[in-house]
Amino acid sequence: MPETSYSVLGIFETPDALMKAIPKARAAKLGEVEAYTPYPIHGIDDALGHRKSPLGGMVLVMGILGAITAFGFQYWISAIDYPIITGGKAANSWEAFIPIMFEVTVLFATFTAGLGMLFLLNKLPFFGHPVLSSKSITGITRDRYALAIEAEDESFDSAAAAQTLKDAGAIEVEILPAPDRSPFLTSNFILRALGGIFTACVVAGLAMFFLTKWFPLLAPMKYMQDQPRLNAQKASTFFKDGHGMQQPVAGTVARGFLPTATGTQEEAASLVNPLPRTKEVFAEGRKVYVNRCEVCHGSLGNGVGSLTAAYGGKPANLQSQMFREYPDGKIYWAIVNGKNAMPSHAPYLSENERWAVVHYVRALQRAQNAKDEDLKVVAP
Repeated sequence: MPETSYSVLGIFETPDALMKAIPKARAAKLGEVEAYTPYPIHGIDDALGHRKSPLGGMVLVMGILGAITAFGFQYWISAIDYPIITGGKAANSWEAFIPIMFEVTVLFATFTAGLGMLFLLNKLPFFGHPVLSSKSITGITRDRYALAIEAEDESFDSAAAAQTLKDAGAIEVEILPAPDRSPFLTSNFILRALGGIFTACVVAGLAMFFLTKWFPLLAPMKYMQDQPRLNAQKASTFFKDGHGMQQPVAGTVARGFLPTATGTQEEAASLVNPLPRTKEVFAEGRKVYVNRCEVCHGSLGNGVGSLTAAYGGKPANLQSQMFREYPDGKIYWAIVNGKNAMPSHAPYLSENERWAVVHYVRALQRAQNAKDEDLKVVAP
């Protein structure tokens, strides 16, 4: 049986017991020593004598090669074979090559990591590893730690290996038989696989052909091809007016927003300024007023702006009695819709900016029309 054994597996209860057993198993020199644990154990690679994995170096080299390859292809196309000046930049502007260089670097590095690990380091394909079919595998994947002495040649002594593991503290020993390493890609297997694929294709093709002949109206995915829907800019019989596109229901307000004052100015009179009178709000309102309103209405809001008589318009005097008595909603409406020569500022101001400038206009009016309670008496 020694010549047909793959390895001898010893089970240990703790990682410390496993680490203490590794030097004893290696000192016996009966075969290659390997460990199987449910999670990585610090220092186990050095204890087993494993060399540092070359995978990192392989990935680094191929990543650099990928970057150089991408740069070379792009440089040849852009600077030599078909140079085009774009945006006034030189044809060999390497900065534009970086996105593709990055992608090709990742491509080369990823394929190297995957294929190098599978075929060079793990030496796959190896179907049916003996440890996977052992009775100890359930414990190894949960809370047991295994140490294997694997055969290096036909002279492997499985009995001596089992005794060595027992002496090292193994609570259980299992001898694993050698797997069947006969090639699976034989000519017989390939012919049978190709024959099965060909037969399946023929059967599927004939079945689809006759089904379409017998049921010509039962087209595949019929209900996904013919879905009832409204096409933009097309007529529709679903709505009474025959239009596929409909206006929002009258009075509809978007969730989280106040009405946008699209009706008349009188209708907007009921709108209430939602912003608090805080220092930050007044600062925002002053900024908007200076940028948008001061040129016409003046820094005091009295209609004396910085425009000359050539302008020809007559900006409103916001300090007049009429505008002081205006509800906030009416001023907001004028900002949104414009009035007389003043255009709409809605495309340039957010909702909060519009309400903030309303607050600032009120501050200007109060500053020029102070009440008794606004006056502070200073003792002489």
